[in-house]
Amino acid sequence: MLLDTASLYFRAYFGVPDSVRAPDGTPVNAVRGLLDFIARLVQDHRPDDLVACMDADWRPAWRVELIPTYKAHRVAEEAPEAGGVDQEEVPDTLSPQIPVIDEVLDAIGIARVGAAGYEADDVIGTLTGRAAGPVDIVTGDRDLFQLVDDERGVRVLYPVKGVGTLRLVDESYVREKYGVGGSGYADLALLRGDPSDGLPGVPGIGEKTAAKLLAAHGDLAGIMAAVDDPAAQLTPAQRKRLAEARAYVEVAPKVVRVAADVALPAFDAALPRSPRDPGAVAALAERWGLGGSWRRLLSTLQG
Repeated sequence: MLLDTASLYFRAYFGVPDSVRAPDGTPVNAVRGLLDFIARLVQDHRPDDLVACMDADWRPAWRVELIPTYKAHRVAEEAPEAGGVDQEEVPDTLSPQIPVIDEVLDAIGIARVGAAGYEADDVIGTLTGRAAGPVDIVTGDRDLFQLVDDERGVRVLYPVKGVGTLRLVDESYVREKYGVGGSGYADLALLRGDPSDGLPGVPGIGEKTAAKLLAAHGDLAGIMAAVDDPAAQLTPAQRKRLAEARAYVEVAPKVVRVAADVALPAFDAALPRSPRDPGAVAALAERWGLGGSWRRLLSTLQG
């Protein structure tokens, strides 16, 4: 089981009231919500391995170089320019909770894995490619639908309400919802565009048209080959729009498709049955008022 950790703690933050606070008054709703999420996931799905995949770089420079608008709307207005590092706009009461999440997961012994210059999606893509058995990816990000693969047992568990209600996303779901298989989702997304990621898409090519083009021409390369083939079945408007977007279409795949070959640090993915550092867990629980959340998780792990 691979967790898109930031996706989950953002959901926890907005799903758990900020009246949930530490003894000193610091909000810990994201911390406690994430621990409850993990406890529920372990209880319901009993994974052998569990990895909290992290954003070491939420807006990698190599993606921005290819598409400058990539996630540009999420950059904090007061982001420091020194070193070219953009800071993601995060709610004021969430930012202080992220280091606490890191400390608690480390003390429990749940693997946290990130790689400099890459997003959590890229870590997930790399680990999915390496996996010898079935993989459940837990994320609220549709971008990862591109990894769904029934033959390899790769599916996405997409939170609908908390993590108690998850939509199981397999190839049949992707095909029914979007008209493409899992492997075609990235091409669909880059043609359609995605305002939440600052991807412009091809003007005039919406989701349904993108799906029809992919069905007719196989993949993105087939569509662009059709642009140059006067006999190909494209409307004049489609041919014109795709031709004008050629520069975008040439670079967008590298931005939209998750990396599959990221160099990752060594780690132990095995689901811990007991805390790695019981003393640290107890101290963090007391310091941050983690209440029943940490006890439920530890009890679930031991079960």
